Amino acid sequence: MSRKRQQLCPNKPYGARVSFVRVKYLFLTWLTVLVGSWVLYVQYSAYTELCRGHECRNAICDNYRKGIIDGSACSSLCDKDTLYMSRCLSTLPNNQSKLGEQANLAGLVGQILSVADGNKDGRVSLPEARSTWALLQMDEVLLGLLLQDRGHTPRLLGYCGDLYMTERVPYGPLYGLSLPWPLAGWVPSGVQRTVDQWFTPSWPRKAKISMGLLELVEDVFHGTYGSFLICDFAAAHFGYTDRHELRLTNARAVVPEAAFRRAMRARTCEADGDCVYGVDCHTSCDVAEKRCRGEPLRPNLAKACGTLKDYLLRGAPSGLREELERQLYACMALRGNAGQMNMEHSLILNNLKALLWRQISHTKDS
Repeated sequence: MSRKRQQLCPNKPYGARVSFVRVKYLFLTWLTVLVGSWVLYVQYSAYTELCRGHECRNAICDNYRKGIIDGSACSSLCDKDTLYMSRCLSTLPNNQSKLGEQANLAGLVGQILSVADGNKDGRVSLPEARSTWALLQMDEVLLGLLLQDRGHTPRLLGYCGDLYMTERVPYGPLYGLSLPWPLAGWVPSGVQRTVDQWFTPSWPRKAKISMGLLELVEDVFHGTYGSFLICDFAAAHFGYTDRHELRLTNARAVVPEAAFRRAMRARTCEADGDCVYGVDCHTSCDVAEKRCRGEPLRPNLAKACGTLKDYLLRGAPSGLREELERQLYACMALRGNAGQMNMEHSLILNNLKALLWRQISHTKDS
């Protein structure tokens, strides 16, 4: 009996090793399929975008050579062939943008005329005017120009007709890794969080990027061109540069507050859940009138702090974490229109910026 036991016992570790090797093999196979599918998807997307870009280029250059349109990038795109399109960032339909009620129209006109003068000869030709008018029908272009002076959006490099080029934002989304939609549902949340950690900057650099988001919120709150709401704080709409400066890469997430109020008051509702604009802009429902109210329930700052909470608290220095968490939760608790609580809004914003600045002011990232 004892001999049989001695013979059977060694088999157990062997079986465990076989099981472990099998699990490891299955995991590596799954990982290989995942990575391979991702590479194929990226290559296919790049190819199809390039094909659409080729058709777009031919149509634009045809109108340029006929003298219908002109712009600062037309010669490079159509004559010199020094500009090529490898990837298109926006394929959404055009939407005309509306400014806030407090807009500095004189300053805006001057800025638009400066952009319209593509060859910098001191005048705007008819083809240049046609191109500029086509650009201004796209809300992301106009809003991008409004925020460009403060460095919040990628700089406009050139245009030709309704095609425009901006500086490249090398890092995006704001945090984590953006997986193609066919793969996103297959990746377990635990694996996604681990991968996100690999692609997240060090904490001082995260603090600098976060300060950029807070400054964006500050500048769109009763700014030079009116008051704006950010109605989608998804990480995919933000990126950052090599110097860890925040860039808003999708200006469609920004909505003039005046236009938002008009749109919401015109909307019928049965409950508060019917009064949502975009993803993050909510109002309440006037049940008696069956109309949405125009007053936003949460200011930009509260939504920004909600986006930054996990981003900043993960990896925060131990001596800072408690105070940072307290300030972020106080910020997230803000309610109502920020215009009605300027003092509290400004106090929380300034305290958060000061707290982050103290942590990075002595580092090279500042």
